[in-house]
This record gives sequence, C-alpha cells and structure tokens, in this order.
Amino acid sequence: MNASVQPTKAYAVAYLREVDFGAEIVEYIEKIDATLAPYGGRFLVHGGALTPAEGTWDGDLVIIEFPDAAGARDWYESPAYQEILPLRTEHSTSIACMVEGVPTGYRAVDKLSVLLAE
Repeated sequence: MNASVQPTKAYAVAYLREVDFGAEIVEYIEKIDATLAPYGGRFLVHGGALTPAEGTWDGDLVIIEFPDAAGARDWYESPAYQEILPLRTEHSTSIACMVEGVPTGYRAVDKLSVLLAE
C-alpha cells in the first residue's frame, strides 16, 4: 500500500428494538468497551436522541467506528466479542452490519463510475 494512501474507516452499525433491559444487557454494556479497545473501536452513536426524517424509527441506533474494515470484522469475530454477543442478541430484537466508510474528499458523484460500470 502506498504510504500516502490512508485506509478508509469502517463502522459497525446496529439498530436495536424491543430491548429487554435486564441483567444481561447491563452485563453486555459493561463488557463491550474492553472488546473494542484492541481493534481501535469507539462509539460514535449509542442510542442518542433520534429525529426521524423518513419512515418509522422505533428503536435505538448504535454506530461504532474502526480504523479500517479489517478491524471491524476482526472485532466482531473476536472470541471476546462473540462471548458477550448472546447477551444482546438473546435479549433484544436487533439487526447489525459492518460497512466501509468513504475516503476523505469523497463526493456522491464518485459512485457513478461504479454504478454505471455494473
């Protein structure tokens, strides 16, 4: 990789609905930060005030930033995170994904070359 090329950041995104806020969710929240640290993960959004603009939003949004896609994937697949994951998945209705960000200076028109090539 060229030294001047910076990897694009990546994000773990979750949309949580119907959270059964009990001991398991408390334990999940208490333990998640330690699972993020080795991969450079940090919370950008953690269920903050949400103002719907379109559609129905009936849950909480969580966005965690990572230095790159490999870090996001490695965190999610790590034994430490996999150990606590059922605390969330078995006590909430939620969906989650990991997504790559865009490079600095990106413009929406940049996507056209990809879309038109398909």
